[in-house]
Amino acid sequence: MKKKTLYIMIALAAYCLQGCSGFLDENPKDQMSEEEAFKSPALVYLNTVASLYTYVGNWDGNSGLGGGDRGIYDLNTFSSDEAILPTRGGDWDDGGLWRDLFTHNWGTNNALLRDSWNYIYKVIGIANQSISKLEGYIAENPEEDYFVAYHSEARAFRAMYYYYLLDMFARVPLVIDPDIQISDVAQSSRSEVFAFVVKELQESVENLNTTHSNLEGEYYGRMTQPVAYFLLAKLALNAEVYSSDSWWENNRTDGKNITFPGTNMNAWDATVFYCDKIAALGYDLENSYSNNFAIKNENSRENIYTIPMDPTLYKNRIYYLIRSRHYDHAGAYNLGGWNGASATKEAVTVFGYGTGNQDPRFDFNYHYGKVYGPNGEPIINSDAGVDLEYFPTQVKLSYSTSDTYLKTGGARMKKYEMDTNAQQEGVLQNNDYVLFRYADVLLMKAEAKVRNGGNGSDELNRVRNRAGAPEREATLQNILDERLLELAWEGWRRQDLIRFGLFNKAISDRPATESFKTVFAIDNSILNLNAKLTQNHGY
Repeated sequence: MKKKTLYIMIALAAYCLQGCSGFLDENPKDQMSEEEAFKSPALVYLNTVASLYTYVGNWDGNSGLGGGDRGIYDLNTFSSDEAILPTRGGDWDDGGLWRDLFTHNWGTNNALLRDSWNYIYKVIGIANQSISKLEGYIAENPEEDYFVAYHSEARAFRAMYYYYLLDMFARVPLVIDPDIQISDVAQSSRSEVFAFVVKELQESVENLNTTHSNLEGEYYGRMTQPVAYFLLAKLALNAEVYSSDSWWENNRTDGKNITFPGTNMNAWDATVFYCDKIAALGYDLENSYSNNFAIKNENSRENIYTIPMDPTLYKNRIYYLIRSRHYDHAGAYNLGGWNGASATKEAVTVFGYGTGNQDPRFDFNYHYGKVYGPNGEPIINSDAGVDLEYFPTQVKLSYSTSDTYLKTGGARMKKYEMDTNAQQEGVLQNNDYVLFRYADVLLMKAEAKVRNGGNGSDELNRVRNRAGAPEREATLQNILDERLLELAWEGWRRQDLIRFGLFNKAISDRPATESFKTVFAIDNSILNLNAKLTQNHGY
């Protein structure tokens, strides 16, 4: 059973927020007075920082940095060459939502884009209020160090949300004052947002606790120093992309010639620097790849930032497994199955499926071939009266109702250990959801070293050795492939393809797309609320 300290604080914060009458109303009638709220460090934390963490996970369908249905994860996964959510006859048509996302035809009237934008700014708005409160108390009580620590935590937390905006929407309003509405703020350029996020993290990181926040205890699920360093490493690795205000022209400045903000290092040296900072805090690869996604994965020495999951203590949801499994497969375990999301042909090829060189992680990441029940018995496909079998190479964007592989085409997501004690058909599970982990740090370092003219083979092959895969030379192509093999379905593929200049390439079921689509459109309903906003280039 997970320790309850964090959850009690979060539950109390959530209770205080239930009376909110508006989008950012943080003064419900039942909330304690300001004087009561700041009598102790615990109450300060509860009333300024704890409430922020109620929003990291998914709680209402499309919310959360991970776990949600029709949210940020889907934008970053199903627009890539990694995963596909086929239309299976009448199932999963959804007005063309998933087909349009996969083919980069999301347009400018898109609920998925609108809801993701609104979710991120909702959290930023609440963070702004917390930061403002803490700044006031720091001014009045300069001797209280915990005010400074909580202020840095809230700033770094807000910076993480701006990082997602920077990555997906590029040109966004920098709203940092709780008394100013987003509708009154003009967009900043992508390079300005990039510089802002870097500065916020750099100025906050040293005041953060060094605890591994995936471990149970006081800092469980919180923004700590390694989480901030991970974000800084990502910002440095993607500096060529994030510092460009004309991303559609494909004329990036080489990372060797970019001085990473706040340092005297180029982007690649800065990436290595921040990766080494994380290593120095005691992270290492787990002995087994699967340990990071096990039902009891709180003690992983590899996971850097996770979303705490517990069916009774905290109602974060994960839809990815239930959304992928065939209903008969799920039913054998008394769980839900929506029979949808699958690996693409491109992903299956990178894994070497069906060849003598199939990567060992294919078995960890996907259900394929015949599937079996909890006692090892074959699961019967109720539609056909035969053993249920998934066919990885028979996946495509759209199936007719008469297609042989209508409901069985495609390898299915397996990454998280199946929790038969999960609730609500499986969306409330015990496996903590993994956002950042150390294997990614090693691959970031390998890539940065190669791009800087060095050798990243040691880092690359540490990851491959752990998986039982043969060693490879650290070329950029091998590193990109390794990022798919190691990080499949973890939400990084879109960003990786953009950084490698391959996001718009033609793949199965999708022709080549326009380069401006490496950045998403801003939904028209958002533009209509703020006359100072303009649409991103090309839309």
